[in-house]
Amino acid sequence: MAEFTLVAHPTERVLAVLELLQTHGRLSGAELARRLDVDVRTVRRYITTLESIGIPITAERGRYGAYMLVKGFKLPPLMFSNDEILAISLGLLAVRGLGLAQAAQAVESAEAKLERVMPANLKRRVRAVGETTTLDVRAAAPASDSRTLAALTAAAHERQRVRIRYVSAAGERSERDFDPYGLVFRRQRWYVAGFCHLRQGLRSFRIDRIQHLEVSDVLFDPPRDFDAARHVTFSIASLGDTANVEIVFDASAEDVLAQFDPTFGLLESRGERTVLKTRTESFDWLARRLSGLPFGFEIIEPDALRTALREHVARLRAIVDGRPRAVRSPAS
Repeated sequence: MAEFTLVAHPTERVLAVLELLQTHGRLSGAELARRLDVDVRTVRRYITTLESIGIPITAERGRYGAYMLVKGFKLPPLMFSNDEILAISLGLLAVRGLGLAQAAQAVESAEAKLERVMPANLKRRVRAVGETTTLDVRAAAPASDSRTLAALTAAAHERQRVRIRYVSAAGERSERDFDPYGLVFRRQRWYVAGFCHLRQGLRSFRIDRIQHLEVSDVLFDPPRDFDAARHVTFSIASLGDTANVEIVFDASAEDVLAQFDPTFGLLESRGERTVLKTRTESFDWLARRLSGLPFGFEIIEPDALRTALREHVARLRAIVDGRPRAVRSPAS
């Protein structure tokens, strides 16, 4: 689990005070300070802030004094449409499978908060979704630290540079300043894409390999229209023993996407045709996928893919003719 240096926003702690008082009913200033990891004077400021926005709080003075919400006070119930309830419920289910170490506890806490303020009929709808629905979102192992994810998300949004301590797949450790442009969840892993000042170029990093994170006050300007998902897709495809592939399909990009995983490669429309640029580790696998497409195509590169496709077609013809035979590539 990554360590990180990040000061929680005061607003979050003010709301945390409200949540603690709603949950426990009565807490001393010292106990609130302990739970929030602040001093008692800061707790008093948080209480004053809550009172200034209309939250009625009673303060008992003396050695055994405590804070509590005025008796009978309740936050107004949240009003959701049926579609909104479905979206929230499915969202909470999906979060459980996103590879975050604290996801289960966070989801339970969020569900509990919603149930406390929702009318009975909406509670039943939320429970129905949770008890009858399964989403096949397989979590990665090891799981990412949700605090690191939250810190990177905030830094990307506020355009703040971070310093990370990173461990590569080969076990090499490094420290670098990094401008996070965006985050991507792909193939059961979380990635962050941005500008690496150590390598002076665009890079993508797996979040579960970030060992330490510090958010700085240095601001950056991200490139216009940067597509984090496209960059991560290209970065992953460029790893390992892979080869460049370029294919032109006699179909629209929408039709091509219906046949391939959207993260398989980069698509570019050219009139009524679509160009796919990607990388592959298996020409045989790609040849089989191409042979089943409902539209035509032209292989621009490599020649090895053309060879694999010819051999696959020969195998199919042999099966159709009732004479199955093995067709092998000539030795290279």
